Amino acid sequence: MFTVNPFAELSATISPFIIQAYIICMIILVAGGTLFDTIHKGSAKYFFDNWQKSKSKGAKKVGGGEVVSIAVKTAVVDVMASGEFCNMRRRIAHLLTMYGFIIYAVTTFIMVFWYPTPAMPTPAILPQLWWLGALAVCVGGYWFWFFIRVDVAAEGNSPFRVVRADLFILSLLASVTLGLVWAYLSASGSSWTMLALAGYALATAVLFGSVLWSKFAHMFFKPAAAFEKRMSKANGSRNNLPEPADRTNPADRDRHSMELLKDAPLSMGLGIKREKPRHY
Repeated sequence: MFTVNPFAELSATISPFIIQAYIICMIILVAGGTLFDTIHKGSAKYFFDNWQKSKSKGAKKVGGGEVVSIAVKTAVVDVMASGEFCNMRRRIAHLLTMYGFIIYAVTTFIMVFWYPTPAMPTPAILPQLWWLGALAVCVGGYWFWFFIRVDVAAEGNSPFRVVRADLFILSLLASVTLGLVWAYLSASGSSWTMLALAGYALATAVLFGSVLWSKFAHMFFKPAAAFEKRMSKANGSRNNLPEPADRTNPADRDRHSMELLKDAPLSMGLGIKREKPRHY
């Protein structure tokens, strides 16, 4: 099961051309939705204008070599390592979901377009990576949904409470989960295979077709925002924010207040131990 290309097996029922056309439609939906979202919200214009303001107000000029260094740090720390997450559990869940989805999406594309039928044998590593990527998405996504979400972990709301902002994560989990179910049923020759395939196709269409109403497009904006933030720090403008206080300087703190806070009881007058804080 883990070494079989499920899309090649599907070609016996559905033409590979239709499967490929579906994938192309999903790519167009993402590209078009992201482009429209960028124009509609003015995201690109905002980042460009903010960068120009930051350069004009900066205390020093950033050279070309430093710009390259900042770009590399942005790519490695903020993008590849999700450095914006201070909470380690949240970062690990995000990395599992992100890299799992990349592996899952890339292997899907390769298997559909390079090995569309059993007549073109698929290297065993591709289906294995497809399963591994999909399972990583499920581990990271479900971990986040049930145990890490702010409104669940910190505010005590039900994990089954759904709002509009949850569209991306829910459609992602539905798509990948149904994909795994379909692949399993297909390998076992179940009569439920086509029903699972229909659910898989529908959930995937919702995932890629809802870019305008979900957080999908933010993955393209975040690197730009992280780069601009690092640039503003390098040139001294700091996005018009003040310099952080120097905790070692007595002028920047009230020592008496700090001592009081250090010795403050955890009960806060309620007679019970205060819950461990969780900051997101």
